[in-house]
Amino acid sequence: MFKIIRKKRLNPTVTLMDIQAPLIARKAEPGQFIILRVDEAGERIPLTIADYDREKGTVTIIFQIVGATTEKLNHLEEGDSLHDFVGPLGIASHTEGLKKVAVIGGGVGSAIAYPIAKKLHAQGAEVHAIVGFRNKDLVILEDEFRAVSDLCKVMTDDGSYGEKGLVTNALKSLLDADEQYDEVIAIGPLVMMKFVCQLTKEYNVKTVVSMNPIMIDGTGMCGGCRFIVGGETKFACVDGPDFDGHLVDFDEAMERSNMYKDFERHQYEETCNLFKEV
Repeated sequence: MFKIIRKKRLNPTVTLMDIQAPLIARKAEPGQFIILRVDEAGERIPLTIADYDREKGTVTIIFQIVGATTEKLNHLEEGDSLHDFVGPLGIASHTEGLKKVAVIGGGVGSAIAYPIAKKLHAQGAEVHAIVGFRNKDLVILEDEFRAVSDLCKVMTDDGSYGEKGLVTNALKSLLDADEQYDEVIAIGPLVMMKFVCQLTKEYNVKTVVSMNPIMIDGTGMCGGCRFIVGGETKFACVDGPDFDGHLVDFDEAMERSNMYKDFERHQYEETCNLFKEV
């Protein structure tokens, strides 16, 4: 069993948890993920590792309450335990040799972008962070990003905090100001990553995206996380989750992700009703 050491509400729909998992903490690297089950009868869901502390033996996860399992997970408190917590899985993000990088996070994707920015900063790279949210109430990890970034821009769609606009607006301004990046790393909703990649392709800047589709086994056997990269079928769990964003077929990935929305909404509503009855 894997004990919840700390639980913190980051915004109305996003929660942070530190999980006691010393073996995973010892091996974890930015970009990798874990698969967990809340209880013995629970479904397996993947969550990217948001941080880790090798000395304390903890792994940090940050999740948005969007489905049945994340709703169940959010009802657990400090001192409770998860039934399964497996990892680290996937290939760690490549950071070696990068001198200047723009790290872009959209919404809860910022939780995945943060450990990458943190490692780049620790390696001496110049980090320009751009994080975007719909409004002020949804902003997360701002202080953490500022601590590891040479430049940090917070964007909100409605202008209620930071600068008004999309992450692509901020990135275009920096590129137009002749900022030269070894790489842009973009993590967030598929549509956000798609438009970041369209922009960086115009400027001929290498761009890496983190693909986090539906996963079941995390070993490449189920095929649930497949999508098209450069005309070839890839599996996010074993070939990624990081890929060359200029080669990803985002339209196909978005079409596949929409297939599960009605089912997930039904399961979420059933779970919410169950907790109301309790």
